[in-house]
Amino acid sequence: MSKLEKLINELCPDGVEYISVGNVVNYEQPTKYIVKSTNYNDDFLTPVLTAGQSFILGYTNEKENLYNASKKSPVIIFDDFTGAFKWVDFQFKVKSSAMKILTANANKTTLRYIYHIMGNIGYSSDEHKRLWISRYSEIKIPLPPLPVQREIVRILDNFTELTAELTAELTARRKQYEYYRYNLLTFDDEVEWKTLGQVATNLDSRRKPVTKGNRVAGKYPYYGASGIVDYVSDYIFDGDYLLISEDGANLVARVTPIAFSVSGKIWVNNHAHVLKFNSYVERKFIEYYMNMIELHLFISTAAQPKLTQHNLNKMPIPVPSFKEQERIVAILDRFDTLCNDLTSGLPAEIEARRKQYEYYRDKLLTFKEKVK
Repeated sequence: MSKLEKLINELCPDGVEYISVGNVVNYEQPTKYIVKSTNYNDDFLTPVLTAGQSFILGYTNEKENLYNASKKSPVIIFDDFTGAFKWVDFQFKVKSSAMKILTANANKTTLRYIYHIMGNIGYSSDEHKRLWISRYSEIKIPLPPLPVQREIVRILDNFTELTAELTAELTARRKQYEYYRYNLLTFDDEVEWKTLGQVATNLDSRRKPVTKGNRVAGKYPYYGASGIVDYVSDYIFDGDYLLISEDGANLVARVTPIAFSVSGKIWVNNHAHVLKFNSYVERKFIEYYMNMIELHLFISTAAQPKLTQHNLNKMPIPVPSFKEQERIVAILDRFDTLCNDLTSGLPAEIEARRKQYEYYRDKLLTFKEKVK
């Protein structure tokens, strides 16, 4: 029998009390912690937070009215309009008043237990109305005795710490990958240079856009500038190709790679160039190179950024020996698998740990309600 099972059998064998969140959690309006200036700078020390996905919006040099959270006195910031929340254990300021700063009633619960419980609640909203007082604080949660809560927190924190370690490892490997990619793909006059039109066959003339309402659903991927946008019943291309974004914000923002390899039977619209190469090595070498270089010299300055076929074909490309390309591709392929592969790399391991955490969180935070 585990320690947790022993505690439950000893302290709450007949179930636990369910109590509203607002009865065990205190909240504070963040008004006095709002940043005065949004002239953020990474050289400044104090983070400006939002409870949404971006979390740290920037850094400020303001020194007054900081919220003095710490490892010993953490808080949860709660987005009052979406239900999103973040754990904070460092000094901060906030962007706006659209949040609550939460602390726990120490006589009844621990803040870390509440943090895990909030994840288990999984509440979200797209209504533009404040949630904490009207809805969220009224949600009933199981409240076992404090020793049980602490043991649950210990177990779940082990999962989150492992995920954090893996995430830190992934960040370090990605930085290492960028360093090697830059050094491996930076050439001077020691190699021959050609235009991209000389080293690849352009198949753009075979592309065919089909508006969404006219596509017939099927199993073949339908590609656009940033990847798969649909699945259709027919295909145009069958083989191994390099697709390169032709237009769209991704050319500038690079939210996703602008060049990406595809294989098999596919359909491509007119938002992605289609290039064919003689070998895997040559295709991957160009893919890695294209995703590293600056493109501003080749993108049109019209209202919609565009990498035209003409400009694409005339782009200068280094052409080291095939053996050297093979060596470079082999190194970068290993990094790419480690950093980006969703089946065998670090992202896959992180996702597996996240699912494991969620499974045990749901299991450990499910209690029989005590009959009053």
